[in-house]
Amino acid sequence: MQVCRQNEFLSRFIFVLCTFKKQIAELINLESIPRIWRKAYFLLCLWYFINFAVSAILEWELATPFAFVFWNALYLWEALCVSIILILLYTNFLFRFKILVQVVAHIVGVMVFFLLMGTFSYYINDYVEGYVHWDNWKDHIIGLLTWDGLQFQNQYVVVVAVYYIIRYFEGLQRKEQERGELALKNREMQLSLLKSQINPHFLFNTLNSINMLVGSSKEEARKVITQLSDIFRYALDSHGDQMVKLIHELDFIDNYIKIQQVRFGKRLKFIKQIDFTCLGIRIPPMILQPLVENAVKYGVGPKEEGGTITLTVKRFNQMIFFEVKDDGLGSNAKKVMDGSSSGVGMKNTDLRLRNSFGQGSGLRIRSDEWGYSVSFFIPVPADERSPEIKTEEPLDEEPEQEIKSIAG
Repeated sequence: MQVCRQNEFLSRFIFVLCTFKKQIAELINLESIPRIWRKAYFLLCLWYFINFAVSAILEWELATPFAFVFWNALYLWEALCVSIILILLYTNFLFRFKILVQVVAHIVGVMVFFLLMGTFSYYINDYVEGYVHWDNWKDHIIGLLTWDGLQFQNQYVVVVAVYYIIRYFEGLQRKEQERGELALKNREMQLSLLKSQINPHFLFNTLNSINMLVGSSKEEARKVITQLSDIFRYALDSHGDQMVKLIHELDFIDNYIKIQQVRFGKRLKFIKQIDFTCLGIRIPPMILQPLVENAVKYGVGPKEEGGTITLTVKRFNQMIFFEVKDDGLGSNAKKVMDGSSSGVGMKNTDLRLRNSFGQGSGLRIRSDEWGYSVSFFIPVPADERSPEIKTEEPLDEEPEQEIKSIAG
């Protein structure tokens, strides 16, 4: 009689379970569920399958050597697998609320889960045996309140804990992804600013110079066109997060100065004082161009008799010193030097230096009536440092003026 009832119950349970799974599959597109959630569900079901299997084997060996022990364990396991889906959906629904609401709701949830699973356990163990009265159900539920019966509460708590752990690590991954996207946008912005530093007025003046040279000296015109193409090739090939050797940056500056000298003639002189041991040092691309352009545009250019721009690069203990100095109008200039027509050149250079080499590598600006000087320091790469020489901080030895504003 018991076997017949169990077979009949098993048939009904399997039918109901298959119907429920089909409805769940229709409501939820499994392909839309992230792989981590599907994997977590599979591992939870596998874990509890092992638990129920071990418990059933022990009960069969030690207490009840009948086959229905395994059937009951299978029924409970299938019911739990369905319940795990419902618990995850319920927890996901609660996740949008405040933490206090979630705690209260989960207390209610664990009690409801205990009653449902306890009732199901009562049905497959007692009800099919003829214990169909209220007192039988109550005695069964009370009996589950022992230490061994707390497995239902533990199952609910474990599933909820797995949900929150996954959400926590998803949050960390999302924040990391957002930081990566923000860094990418920042690099793209810096690259846009970098490429915009080629002053449109410079291009306009260069084209005018080429136009004049075409009539007088086609060879000189071809040279200027080649130099201009080299400048734009260097600018377009530069990337904000990619370092270049100083020697390449100096070639770029040379082309820039030669084009400006076509326009200003003998009024513009350029001197380089470069420590040859620094030629292989890597720096951000186009980091010197705004400083040189400032000197031309606001220092030497407006001065009637012109002037000299001096670019200095030398080692100072375990730091490398860069300076662009001119003997132009200096503090008498009508505009504060900004390095580009958009007013972002100097600020962008200062920001790039600080981001690349630390706060101590920002621009130092010195101005007087005899000229203008912009300098900065960068550390010598670790693989080129001399161990016997201690690093010094020479930055405070020079008068400095913070970049406060860019005049239009």
